[in-house]
Amino acid sequence: MIKSDYLVIGSGIAGLSLALKASKNGSVSLVTKRKISDSATEKAQGGIACVINKNDSFKKHICDTIISGAGLCNEKMVEQLVVEAPERIKELISLGVKFTKKSCFDLEFDLGLEGGHSRRRILHFGDITGNEIEKILKKNIEKHKNITVYEDHSAIDLVLDDEEVCRGACFLNNKNNDIRIFEANIIILACGGAGKAYLYTSNPDVATGDGIAMAYRAGASIANMEFVQFHPTCLYNNKARSFLISEAVRGEGGILRLKDGSSFMGKYHFQKELAPRDIVARAIDNELKIRDENFVYLDITVKPKDFLIERFPNIYAKCLEYGIDISKDMIPVIPAAHFFCGGVVVDENGRTNVKNLYAVGETACSGVHGANRLASNSLLEGVVYAERVYKDSLQFLGKKSHATRFNLTTRNTKRSKDTPDTVFMQKWQEVRRLTWNCLGISRSNAKLLEAKKKIAILKKEIDSYFDTASLTVDIIELRNISCITELVTRSALLRKESRGSHFNIDYPFTLPDAKDTVVNIKSNKIYEAK
Repeated sequence: MIKSDYLVIGSGIAGLSLALKASKNGSVSLVTKRKISDSATEKAQGGIACVINKNDSFKKHICDTIISGAGLCNEKMVEQLVVEAPERIKELISLGVKFTKKSCFDLEFDLGLEGGHSRRRILHFGDITGNEIEKILKKNIEKHKNITVYEDHSAIDLVLDDEEVCRGACFLNNKNNDIRIFEANIIILACGGAGKAYLYTSNPDVATGDGIAMAYRAGASIANMEFVQFHPTCLYNNKARSFLISEAVRGEGGILRLKDGSSFMGKYHFQKELAPRDIVARAIDNELKIRDENFVYLDITVKPKDFLIERFPNIYAKCLEYGIDISKDMIPVIPAAHFFCGGVVVDENGRTNVKNLYAVGETACSGVHGANRLASNSLLEGVVYAERVYKDSLQFLGKKSHATRFNLTTRNTKRSKDTPDTVFMQKWQEVRRLTWNCLGISRSNAKLLEAKKKIAILKKEIDSYFDTASLTVDIIELRNISCITELVTRSALLRKESRGSHFNIDYPFTLPDAKDTVVNIKSNKIYEAK
């Protein structure tokens, strides 16, 4: 039993920021599935949205967020996100993050423009913003004696006491296969998203929905899981695994083109390439289906080579590895699963309905993204809610459990048999293909019912493997992505309309009243949105 005041599960921007803050007042166990830098934050290219320009305003940023959210945003939460952003940006800068300036002699930031934004307000560090933030936060983490980092520990399940209060979590030590229990006064899920539940994704391998799945099994409410945002432009190349072509490329003038060189976004939206992500992704998907083709092109050749190398050094270099000079050649791209707008239901301070349990970042559903996240609001959400969770959690420090025992949801630690690799790979591919084929960019009632039937069978088989086979990271992740597929299916079946990143060809209209879909382990419900 490893005890601390705080247990932070996950090492992206939300988890690292929170660990740093919490270490001021208590001991912190920061636990991550692989290495500390293995997160979606580290892969983030575009940047972090914040109002700092005199030509911009909080009102405009709030309005852009709500429009992208397709009427489902919690407006109070959006206002808090936007208004608190400048202080959190100052905090990152004070820690050492160096956002790109207009020139080495200029104090003014080089602000980017991305889809859905009416003003330039994206702070960035070239095209590797997340990498810079992750690196700086990691350096600061290493300075704190109050923070103990546990790498290579895969979370299995949350630990509840006999009053169903969350007291910690159990983990598999990936190196020696031991099961360890971490106990804390305050438990925070900052595990990121679940893009690996899909066959094609921009997400890193660690994004298997662990936090959402664990919270669901522990009794937490899960909202709006049908809203899976597909990034419109992942590099289409068999060797380029999960490489994203940032939305900022379109913000700097990139044009989407068909194989014959013609542009097409004008017939889908007045903002063309800068329309909200769900519209751009759906437009590309539609064009591919009409023509039975595998990809479209993103053309940024209008910009000088020197500009592209300076503004997009990572994208330029990576494309060059695959024989694409983006100053001369168009980039083949395809939509891919990118971000979950839904997740564990939290209040304005990150609290879930399970006592002692918080959720933050992509694991959480705070209401700020609605049905479709505005570009570059995700890193912002991570730092804003890290601060809110930290402040709210202070009241619980020092309170000890009076429970005499813990109820482990993972009871069987002595496994009798190994699962053959072939069986694992078969189930892993079955789940991800099912999610891609039935729960993709465009959905239908028939496909959703097919998903419901198939995932029920698959989940029963996978749960049986989990209960009896030797415990491995692969088995844990397979169990979690099957849970995510079930949650997306349940939520999508509840929504009898098309809204934001959820499009059902049998309900192509948007209902006048925005509602949240909320599921838990006991029931399905649809609520009026706040």
